[in-house]
Amino acid sequence: MLRTRFCDLFGIEHPIISAPMGDRWAGAELAAAVSEAGGLGLIGGQDSEGGPAQAAWLREQVRDVRARTDRPFGVGFIVPFLTAYDQAALPQLALEEGASALAFSFGDPTPYIAAAHAAGAKVLVQIQTVAQARHAVAAGADVIAAQGIDGGGHIGEIGTLSLVPAVVDAAGDVPVVAAGGIADGRGLAAALLLGAEGAWLGTRFVASEEWAGGDWYKEAVVRAGTDDTVRTLAYDVVWDVPFPSGIANRVLCNAFTNKWHGRDAEVATQRTAFEAQLTEARIAENPDVAAVLAGSAVGLIDAVESAGAIVWRVVAEAEHLLRERPSQLLHVGDDHQHS
Repeated sequence: MLRTRFCDLFGIEHPIISAPMGDRWAGAELAAAVSEAGGLGLIGGQDSEGGPAQAAWLREQVRDVRARTDRPFGVGFIVPFLTAYDQAALPQLALEEGASALAFSFGDPTPYIAAAHAAGAKVLVQIQTVAQARHAVAAGADVIAAQGIDGGGHIGEIGTLSLVPAVVDAAGDVPVVAAGGIADGRGLAAALLLGAEGAWLGTRFVASEEWAGGDWYKEAVVRAGTDDTVRTLAYDVVWDVPFPSGIANRVLCNAFTNKWHGRDAEVATQRTAFEAQLTEARIAENPDVAAVLAGSAVGLIDAVESAGAIVWRVVAEAEHLLRERPSQLLHVGDDHQHS
């Protein structure tokens, strides 16, 4: 069995984390399915509206996960959203309802770590630079998620392959998991060989039965190839979302990005009109205009499957590779020794 320090830390079977995707896409059904399969399922704790309705929704989702499984699970938060959208009380709500872990991204997690530890919960901090990783370790994070530019949705500027080992070196005894561009067992095996203790998967779980977004979105992900994504600010300029500098959004290429990617100043002058256009496209389930957030590993996804099947297959593939591939590469014997 494939087991790492990350598994031991949470008392789980498999080093797989499902990303806490926002807009209510990663809800109780997905988080519970991943946790029940032996991974760590994360609820996406926020949307971009906030208010009492989001708190009520989150409370309901956490209780729903607890009803579905007795396995560990967590809730993820985008730090700048907590203040921008009046959601500062949500992490404490998640703790009070019994979440095993909290995950924070795109901001300083320091104000939330002590309360999480006091409640007996672990804290995962997603970072995009080595400096951010060092800060998270100093703040008391239990796990660092090193997210590379390959990932879907909001990502930084450094590739997963170079970021992960650098963060492993910087994190010391704190376990690191790899995020960005991982959708199968090859990605998990590679992450483990880079020194990571697990893999954080987002796009692969978009194409799952339990993901709460629309079928049109899932179908767009299944149809897309590796060459079909773009890292852009076009949608963020329209939405005016409070992500920090250096963060952009990886989405599937479509008619909107083909026309407006790289024309951010022009987009900003027409924000109101674009907001209406994008809202209409999302309601109409039109991926030619609406944003479909997906990482470059989208080309490795060819079917919508159950979340449990995804967890089990990714782990089984990784185990097979880690057993078989070294013997194919490493030859022992006089014929292969160098003087």
